[in-house]
Amino acid sequence: MDQLRTDDPKAGAPAPTLDFTLSEDPFALFAAWMREAEAAEPEDPNAMALATAGSDGLPDVRMVLLKGFDERGFVFYTNVQSAKGEELAQNPQAALVLHWKSLRRQVRARGPVSPVTAEEADAYFESRRRESRLGAIASQQSRPLADRAALMAEVTELAARYENGPIPRPEHWTGFRIAPVSLEFWQNGDYRLHDRVRFTRTGNGWSRARLYP
Repeated sequence: MDQLRTDDPKAGAPAPTLDFTLSEDPFALFAAWMREAEAAEPEDPNAMALATAGSDGLPDVRMVLLKGFDERGFVFYTNVQSAKGEELAQNPQAALVLHWKSLRRQVRARGPVSPVTAEEADAYFESRRRESRLGAIASQQSRPLADRAALMAEVTELAARYENGPIPRPEHWTGFRIAPVSLEFWQNGDYRLHDRVRFTRTGNGWSRARLYP
């Protein structure tokens, strides 16, 4: 029984504009949608579900933050010793979804994954709050933790160690870039008559296909 389902139109959808399914450039379209999401979403418009799978083929998914994008792909940062880091080492490809409920839109992408350059990772790490940098060093992400006190003790020790100097980026912390082979844009339509368009990489360009809801 799907008590949450409704087929009634809802308020809050974007005002009708040019038909996005006719766009030629998926990254220009994504940039435009992201700008609208940053203006409309109350919190974390860059939150995305990231799906990976290790050598066993069993999918795994979690929420991460999109920290950069351009024509090369979508960038996020993590501990390479985490579950997703280990899965990407075994199977360097991933899929992502960004869902903007206030705009009734979502974007899906999937493709091979590669590490960002050390220079990119260093620059982003340096831009983070000091507390976040200390946390990235202290956290043995995805490993068993006895209690929160143990984690906070490690953070306190690191804060004292680096009190008067820069905090170096740990080798186990870096970024990854998903280079999409496909990008799909979806916008909610009344009565489940949604609009969808999928872009597929073809050499140096993209092919485009409008999809049934």
